[in-house]
Amino acid sequence: MDIESFFWFRRDLRISDNAGLYRALKSSKSVQPVFIFDRQILDKLGNTKDARVQFLHEHLTNLKRAFNELGADLWIFYGQPQEIWSALIADHKKVRNIWSNKDYESYALRRDLEISTLAERQQIAFNQVKDHVIFEKSEVVKDDGLPYTVFTPYKRKWLAKLDAYDERKAQKSYYLKSYPTEKYIKHLAKTEAIVEMPSLGDMGFSKTEIEIPPLKVAQKIIKEYSEKRDYPALDATSKLGIHFRFGTISIREKARKAFQLNQTYLSELIWRDFYAQILFHFPHVEEAAFRSKYDHLEWTNNEDHFEAWKEGKTGYPLVDAGMRQLNATGYMHNRVRMVVASFLTKHLLLDWRWGEAYFAEKLLDFDLASNNGGWQWAAGCGTDAAPYFRIFNPESQLKKFDRELQYIKKWVPEFGTEDYPEAIIDHKFARERCLSMYKSVLNP
Repeated sequence: MDIESFFWFRRDLRISDNAGLYRALKSSKSVQPVFIFDRQILDKLGNTKDARVQFLHEHLTNLKRAFNELGADLWIFYGQPQEIWSALIADHKKVRNIWSNKDYESYALRRDLEISTLAERQQIAFNQVKDHVIFEKSEVVKDDGLPYTVFTPYKRKWLAKLDAYDERKAQKSYYLKSYPTEKYIKHLAKTEAIVEMPSLGDMGFSKTEIEIPPLKVAQKIIKEYSEKRDYPALDATSKLGIHFRFGTISIREKARKAFQLNQTYLSELIWRDFYAQILFHFPHVEEAAFRSKYDHLEWTNNEDHFEAWKEGKTGYPLVDAGMRQLNATGYMHNRVRMVVASFLTKHLLLDWRWGEAYFAEKLLDFDLASNNGGWQWAAGCGTDAAPYFRIFNPESQLKKFDRELQYIKKWVPEFGTEDYPEAIIDHKFARERCLSMYKSVLNP
């Protein structure tokens, strides 16, 4: 079988409206799709029942079946990308192109540079295409060419560049157009033999009971998003984060829908682009505060308090409900995410990186750029950050957004009984301590 090009699936696990796959198929007569379960990533996961790995495995099984029905196959490997690509290149001498969609995280950039160098040594082009975001890198910058670090002006420029303030214009926008992959689907490499994919067990993982949110969302949820999104007891958010994370849905398709249905929901999609470009322009945020002076904050790093926070046993019911929901489902309501992050950093004075790492381990929809941006926002040390003196009161947040205690009763059934713990810290004391610590470091 003579293969002209490979297409490397990563965070784009769909056939339809896939920018890189479309370009590969359009430019080559024989394209072989590939996916690699990357040991560099999987070996660092501490939980052998990681629901995200199971989700990937199940979705890739279905994607492989879809290719089989087209007379083709998706080759799925488990190992080190450099070793696998070395073998593929050696075995297929006529390949002249490797295509993929771009990934902007630091590990992905290093990995892709290594693969690009490997390919170039064999006169193979490594072509990468934008697919994961609407605007990338420096596509939306200030008039002087510098990156935005505040969301609102970024959003205004984002919308102006898109030139799509209503549904009619959105449909015409170059940046929201669909890529008609099916037009060139005949250029998939044909195969008579299906290559067996590795099992979960082969990779050291086993099944979990955590359920993955569905791919389709009722339009009513998006239409009513602005009014209902802050109430955690309601089924009023899309829960599509994991699908955006792994590209099982098209960001362009959802942005077009958001233009039609709800501008607030569209803003949430713009936040994804904003944090992605922050990560690109300021890669130091992966390890340190965006605002360097915040690296000198004096965290208490009380491990007992951290364990209580993780287990949902702080004595603050909204915080505890959120953490228990996260531990049980891999999901936490966004309003509650802000409260629990503020509580960790402002009440307990625990390093935001501790919370960021725990969310990275537990969240189904974990995305490095967004997770990092959200935690730095909560700690006051990031871009467009909540000022350090803004400290969420978990009790007033509870009264405002779960007055009937529906969310609390679901996740903290012992609330109001002797079994529920006392608050591990007093709100007034914690607030004053936080303000004093931040002031001493930021305004010495």
